Amino acid sequence: MNFLESLKRHTTVVADTGDIAAINQHKPQDATTNPSLIYQAAQKPEYAGLHDDAIQYALKSPGDQPARRDAGMDKLMVNFGCEILKLVPGRVSTEVDAALSFDTQGTVAKAHRLMALYEEAGITRERVLIKIASTWEGIRAAQQLEREGIHCNLTLLFSFAQAVACAEAGVTLISPFVGRIYDWYRKERGADIPPDQDPGVASVTRIYNYFKKFGYQTQVMGASFRKVEQIVRLAGCDLLTISPDLLAQMEKTPGEITRCLSAEAARAFNEKKIHLDEKNFRWMHNEDAMASDKLSEGIRKFNADTRKLEQFARTKVETLLAA
Repeated sequence: MNFLESLKRHTTVVADTGDIAAINQHKPQDATTNPSLIYQAAQKPEYAGLHDDAIQYALKSPGDQPARRDAGMDKLMVNFGCEILKLVPGRVSTEVDAALSFDTQGTVAKAHRLMALYEEAGITRERVLIKIASTWEGIRAAQQLEREGIHCNLTLLFSFAQAVACAEAGVTLISPFVGRIYDWYRKERGADIPPDQDPGVASVTRIYNYFKKFGYQTQVMGASFRKVEQIVRLAGCDLLTISPDLLAQMEKTPGEITRCLSAEAARAFNEKKIHLDEKNFRWMHNEDAMASDKLSEGIRKFNADTRKLEQFARTKVETLLAA
């Protein structure tokens, strides 16, 4: 028995990568992607076919140059998702462009386009999660999409306010970012933080207990881990999405992991139920300096990587046209 095998007894393990070979190696139930991961994977020669197919799709699409560019990016994201779904029995998460993070209707429209491409490829809605940034606008978009039967994964989640608002909106899944929370507090303190005081682990534990105590159906998927100790302390969480390097470390570590989170234990959780309208959400989130910083930073980073991916595609188009 190794750590990864043991963890799978308590939690659904998800691969946090766009690298299809890594997914095939570790055999997770689900997989998640984001613009940064797709950008890294798209540059590998073994995935050139997925990129070239998206380029051809863009060139044949109607509309002006920006419209064709958007069509090609959507197709590229879905191409990777479809390849991943050949290897995992569960779901894949595909992210909406971060530039739409404050645009509710733009996010809804993008989700519709992504889902249409999946359905054209023969993939049912139950196997896809649309990833949306956990802004107020993003949460409202997810609420609308869930009512239409399109399931959502709310990402870039750092504050308790974001988590509560997502649960009240009835989203399928949230991805609180353990490692990025840890990074912020470590920088503030100027030193490593003991495992039993890890603020990222504490955040996910609080959210999980709150959801289970009050009967929310929204699943909690801890994300963005920096070390195995963080994963071990969240054993029992609904899902955990883990990078290939940490999955490999866990496979090489013999031993069993003790369950730390459970719905039964959550019943004793000492916290009152709250309701958040837009005003209260924005204030509560704003009062969390870490969450405000990391949400803004995360949106900027994902947007920058999406633009890098677009530039990479433009370069390939120019090469094809010049040939």
